[in-house]
Amino acid sequence: MLPAVVKLCCGISYPHLRSLAGLQRTAVAVIGQELTHLQRWGQVQHHMRTHAGFKYNEPKPEDIKPAPSKDDQLFHVQQGQEAMRKALCMLEDTQGWKVEITESDGDVICSKVMPGAGKVFRLEAILEASVDELYDLLFVRVEEMQQWNPSIQQIKVLKHVGPETIITHEVSAETAGNLIGQRDFLSVRHSCKRNSSVYLGGAAIQLESFPPQAGFVRAEDGPTCIIIQALKEDRGKSRFTWLLNMDVKGWLPKSIVNQALPRAQLDFTRHLRRRLTASATLG
Repeated sequence: MLPAVVKLCCGISYPHLRSLAGLQRTAVAVIGQELTHLQRWGQVQHHMRTHAGFKYNEPKPEDIKPAPSKDDQLFHVQQGQEAMRKALCMLEDTQGWKVEITESDGDVICSKVMPGAGKVFRLEAILEASVDELYDLLFVRVEEMQQWNPSIQQIKVLKHVGPETIITHEVSAETAGNLIGQRDFLSVRHSCKRNSSVYLGGAAIQLESFPPQAGFVRAEDGPTCIIIQALKEDRGKSRFTWLLNMDVKGWLPKSIVNQALPRAQLDFTRHLRRRLTASATLG
């Protein structure tokens, strides 16, 4: 999950977060079970054929590359699962979060300095969309994000590694007022759907076949995560929790970075709401 893409944050002062830890423990347990089940690549292939609702983009001839080995595929799945596990562990630690921003629409951003990760940001919002709709926008159709989020110049799925894991390359847009500047990101993203919740985790990776691009500073997502939970009182709405953990690289002062990142979260959420409103109007 950067000033252009999806990661996670939440406000711990709200009563409903008392139940969030249990959900996160469940997700961590599920990830461990998935890892065991995916030890055989044949099972991954079976899931790819039978996973309902997952759409694969038809590659262009120039995009077709030699298929990675089964060991490489499994390694990337494990990377995605481990990123999600680490991000959820950060959320389990509910002590010491400081409120950074409280918006009039109820959005709250908190921050905390984490050992080995530096300052991370946690946002929580209520969105007028179902869990499935948000999963579709933020994972299945991630390449379309540049159409509704002006902070993103491009997102491309480089590899589908099973039905729940993808490798993406993202370039942030060169926009006015962007204090951080243009960056590119190479990330593994993993999804997990359980009951009425969706978990989206990710982290930066390195590929010899896709080195840093000329003209861009390659930033790195630390372990990040989004949790999307259906509201019990209204299944058409979702609680959106996003942990943003990023090293933007370069020579920018931390004070500037720490001001820009939470604002980028608010900008992303605003653009996402506009996209959801437009979809509802057309629907």
